[in-house]
Amino acid sequence: MEYTQDKDIIAKRIARFFKNGDVVNLGIGLPTLVGNYIPDDVKITLQSENGFLGLGPVPADGEEDEYLVNAGGMPVTLLDGGCFFDSATSFGIIRGGHVDYTVLGVLQVDQNGNLANYKIPGKMVPGMGGAMDLVVGARTVICAGTHFEKSGTSKLLRECTLPLTAVSQVDYLVTDVGVFKIEGGKFHMMEVFEPYTAEFVLENTEADVVVDKDFKIVKID
Repeated sequence: MEYTQDKDIIAKRIARFFKNGDVVNLGIGLPTLVGNYIPDDVKITLQSENGFLGLGPVPADGEEDEYLVNAGGMPVTLLDGGCFFDSATSFGIIRGGHVDYTVLGVLQVDQNGNLANYKIPGKMVPGMGGAMDLVVGARTVICAGTHFEKSGTSKLLRECTLPLTAVSQVDYLVTDVGVFKIEGGKFHMMEVFEPYTAEFVLENTEADVVVDKDFKIVKID
């Protein structure tokens, strides 16, 4: 079976995690796409660690406001009732346990819930930003990333080899192949997206993966 990267399917599936009233932080890069797919009947509050509550979808081309950007410097929109505040207040919200979900991009995730998502060997990076606070402050941590590297190797590992952002903090990993819950030192395969199969995942992932008792194959529209 041929694999094709699909970041939109990741964002669409993560958007289905949330319920009315949740406070959600979307990380830099792929996670920002999640805001475009929140169901119309689900009302959540999006938070950005540089000091926003009430973010809306990514602005359309040509409608960006250069003064309205998220923590990654990307243009955002603000819904009616949204508000601005300083970083100290923002991190007080995060560290105080008031964020229900955080969604973070991923370079590697291992079966013990360890996350590596900020440093690529040989490349200059400014640091991990607010990720270290978010993964320990948010009630549920969801990692978002393509299932495979460009080299063809899976990002689901027995043990991360890159510098860690957090230790044993990841609850769920959503890739463009499926949904995995990390529990008991294993990846529990909860869903696989059509046209992939459980067999495809097991054959192409070196980490310890088990099929969840409620496993299902899902079509994401």
